[in-house]
Amino acid sequence: MEVPGSTLSGLEGIDPARAIWGRRVVLAALFVFVLVGLSGYLGVHTTTATAAQDGYHLSLRYASVARSGLDVPFEVTVTADGGFADTITLALTGDYLDIYETQGFHPDASSSVRNGQTLYLTFDAPGGDTFVLSYDAYIQPASQQGRSGTLGVVTADGRTVASVDFRTRLLP
Repeated sequence: MEVPGSTLSGLEGIDPARAIWGRRVVLAALFVFVLVGLSGYLGVHTTTATAAQDGYHLSLRYASVARSGLDVPFEVTVTADGGFADTITLALTGDYLDIYETQGFHPDASSSVRNGQTLYLTFDAPGGDTFVLSYDAYIQPASQQGRSGTLGVVTADGRTVASVDFRTRLLP
């Protein structure tokens, strides 16, 4: 009975040049990934959407690109030529807010109603002609897909004016 001299006898080796190039490719991919992360590309990207109609000017600053777990802006500014009546009502696509964990609206709505897909938020009118609403929120850690929505100002006669369409995409 013959004992082999090495446990590597009969095994095929890897070409050293191929191994070196494989390491270079992996290191280059890792380097590119780190550069993309450092550039901020994988972070939050903020966009502002604006519209004006019938004396109302609406501006929405929101996250157009985000990742789960990050704080994101959602700020609405409405200006009314000549000021507001007793209240101001905003119409928002209700399921858009499902991607958020929130601390709430600032100021708080005096009332809110949801019929179907639209959430109506009513606020006491501010003194003056400008109303600012902030939504203190971050993207839920479990959110995997973004959402789109529409935001508009509801007039006293029930029409929605100065509406903007927006979309938040989520990166992994």
